Amino acid sequence: MIEEISIRDLGVIGEARLPLGPGFTALTGETGAGKTMVVTALGLLLGERGDSGAVRSGSSQAIVEGHWQIASDGVVAERVRDAGGDVDTAADGRAHLILGRSVGADGRSRATVGGRAAPVGVLGELSPHLVVVHGQSDQIRLKSAVAQREALDRFAGPGLATVLGDYQEAFQRWQSDRGELDLLIAERDRRAREAEDLRLAMAEIEAAAPQRAEDVALAEQAERLSNLEDLRVAATEAREAISAQLGDGRGADGADATALVDAARRSLDRVVAHDTALAPIADQLAAASFALAEISGQLSSYLGGLDADGARELEAIQERRATLNALIRRYGPSLDDVIDYLESGSTRLLELDSDADRIEQLGAEVEAGLARVHDLAARLTELRREAATRLQEAVSAELQALAMPDARLTIEIEERELTLTGHDQVTILLQPHPGAEPRPLGKGASGGELSRVMLAIEVVLAGSDPVPTFVFDEVDAGVGGASATEIGRRLARLAETAQVIVVTHLAQVAAYSTNHLVVEKGTDGSITTSNVRLVHADDRAFEMARLLSGSPDSEHALAHAKELLEQAHGTWT
Repeated sequence: MIEEISIRDLGVIGEARLPLGPGFTALTGETGAGKTMVVTALGLLLGERGDSGAVRSGSSQAIVEGHWQIASDGVVAERVRDAGGDVDTAADGRAHLILGRSVGADGRSRATVGGRAAPVGVLGELSPHLVVVHGQSDQIRLKSAVAQREALDRFAGPGLATVLGDYQEAFQRWQSDRGELDLLIAERDRRAREAEDLRLAMAEIEAAAPQRAEDVALAEQAERLSNLEDLRVAATEAREAISAQLGDGRGADGADATALVDAARRSLDRVVAHDTALAPIADQLAAASFALAEISGQLSSYLGGLDADGARELEAIQERRATLNALIRRYGPSLDDVIDYLESGSTRLLELDSDADRIEQLGAEVEAGLARVHDLAARLTELRREAATRLQEAVSAELQALAMPDARLTIEIEERELTLTGHDQVTILLQPHPGAEPRPLGKGASGGELSRVMLAIEVVLAGSDPVPTFVFDEVDAGVGGASATEIGRRLARLAETAQVIVVTHLAQVAAYSTNHLVVEKGTDGSITTSNVRLVHADDRAFEMARLLSGSPDSEHALAHAKELLEQAHGTWT
């Protein structure tokens, strides 16, 4: 329930406070006074899109704040806490929630939920659990088949909601399976070709049996074998420079590195006894001699290991490299990618080869799923037909009380193709009087008739699907006289189980309210302003007289106003 709404700098309203509370609140005022801004303010609190054009001229932003009374353990309180907001709980177990919204002249919009900043979307999530708003656009929406089916489903209650949830789950699963099956069948030939190509590729790779980094190792071997003679010549020259062998043509002096180092060491050995400082140098020359001998041995081993038949080995390596390069071109860009393709291809081939089994399995699942969808759709139809009988009788009874004594509502349910809500086409028809052909609301009902049908439906639905707060924006448009009086009575009846807020221009409707707010227009000479005032007793009678005749000073209108109030409440005070 809304306890209070505060508005600042929204349209023509400079600053206003609307004390609401339980029961039936009527909101009246002259045309252009700002009644629409009150509905706009409520829409902002419910997450509707903010319009910078609604910000009062000369102001930087419009601010709206609403105080709600909610259940401390309900869905709303839980969502507020999830959003980081606070909910104040009183001793009686009721919780108090504050929602806020600001819209800047620059178009920026901000929301607060329970005292904490929150995305505007959170307000939209809370709105279905807080308020149901009806206006002229909702009367137009009532003409649509979707809105008519939703109204019937609401009336049918939780039993239908449960079946509808099961149906939608089964329907979506069936659609998903059918889509996969259709895709597999449509691409069966392409997937068969892919499997054959993949099988050939895997056979080619497996035949070559590549190893990781094999191409790098082969490249190194090929490089060595391609330069075998140059390597032999260089290694031989290096060995001879270090240590000449007999018969190599160097002569008896043995002028190689080893001989020269040995000669140097012997020269020092002859005189080292005269100066001990030469001993370390002599030791280093001895070590160098040993190192040269070792290097000479290594070069001899290297020369001995050079394959004399390297040409044939090089040819084999080049052939292997050509095989690997062909694989890389087809399945690369690297040898690792080729090996990875072989490993992943096994899994993909298994998937492709199982298409036949999968198609058979999916075919059975789709057939079983469709059967379940049809069963649940038939159950939905059964529940809707049963609910339609009760709803049309109840609404027809309400219409009789709303000055449409001969009108009758009829609900037709026809089968159509399966959708997410079943295979039912729901159509609400209105027969305004006996002998007339029932016609769909969208074709045969006037604005006033639509207003009363909508109100009758809400009164009936309130008994099976209660809503905390109803807001009606000129639900009485297009009606007057006795019809308006009956609308007022029915709104009062609805207010017995819910909070009802009505923007109206009819005294016959406002008379039945328990809380009467008047939006008044004033001016400071340059800017039009409006404020909201709670009226009682004489002030209320004057406002009622204004609604009746346009002149609150008319004695006849004032007497009529008091008569309406006495008729509604037994007194006009």
